[in-house]
Amino acid sequence: MNSIIAFILVLGPLIFIHELGHFLCAKLFGIRVLKFSLGFGPKVLGRTIGDTEYLLSAFPLGGYVKMYGESLTDEVTCGEEGFSFSHKAIWQRFLVVLAGPLFNLVFAVLLFSSIFAVMGISQPVNEARIGGITVDSPAAKAGLAANDLILSINDTPVKEWADVARLIKLSAGNPVTLIIKRDNQTMTITSQPKMEQDKNIFGEVIDTRYMLGIRVADEVIHISPGEALQTGAMHTWVLIKITILGIVKIIQKVVPASELGGPIRIAQIAGQQMAAGWVNLLHFTGLLSVSLGVLNLFPIPILDGGHLVFFGVEAIRRKPLSMETRERLQMIGLILLVSLMLFVFYNDFRFLGNGG
Repeated sequence: MNSIIAFILVLGPLIFIHELGHFLCAKLFGIRVLKFSLGFGPKVLGRTIGDTEYLLSAFPLGGYVKMYGESLTDEVTCGEEGFSFSHKAIWQRFLVVLAGPLFNLVFAVLLFSSIFAVMGISQPVNEARIGGITVDSPAAKAGLAANDLILSINDTPVKEWADVARLIKLSAGNPVTLIIKRDNQTMTITSQPKMEQDKNIFGEVIDTRYMLGIRVADEVIHISPGEALQTGAMHTWVLIKITILGIVKIIQKVVPASELGGPIRIAQIAGQQMAAGWVNLLHFTGLLSVSLGVLNLFPIPILDGGHLVFFGVEAIRRKPLSMETRERLQMIGLILLVSLMLFVFYNDFRFLGNGG
């Protein structure tokens, strides 16, 4: 039940924000919006206000905005071309479609900025203070502990964490003697560095070097609203790059395709994040918002990115693709999307079957 509630709290607003982008941009250009639906399939609840019917539909894994004259085959009453999506300029149609993913990315920026403004940001301390110890590492076996302040290594004074990394690397695997300060007491501890692989977030080995199994301590600093907005934008940009790179790594088989998760996995993770605290849940929501924005921009027919490609081709050709060509491409896109959905559901059930 906790996972279901968290899933609704996370995915509901993201779907709403996405469709709101399409809706507001369409309204801005005078396009008549016929339906605004959260979910697909049969109507559960609905109310018509003005020209628009607002719906809550049965299947909550998405949503849609239905616009007047959205397709070239839609019948448009003579004299009402100004309200028709297909009769608008290419750049206007382009922006209406782009607005959905763009709203998800902007929402992520605002969400992360709010978190940073309230909670502050974590950054490494200026001194050589240990923040954590890897289990079963040389440091753990030697008796080093979190919050120890390293004063020197092999009689060489240490002022900052860069000195620690440099001196351990220079040890060439020989035992090192550390003088540390713990609870106002000075102690001498000897430990032997071990050659370890340094991996990135995708599990790729980027370096091999001698390590003790220690990491630098962090401190939380509070920042101004302007700094929080800038940090939120930078954090979103980093997540955009990681999302794109993650897809590339899956294609390259660096990251196994079994890591792809669907609604069940998302619900489970959302439940775990909510149990860990609202800040964790909000950060997870921001991460999903970035993923939703980026993935919708992929040039796959039926997704927003596919429609943007159609508009680009139309701008170059000075005429739209034929309905037959668009329907064929959208059918291919639908097959790809359904295949992907089936695959991630398979991964979800296999994950559950393995006790995940």
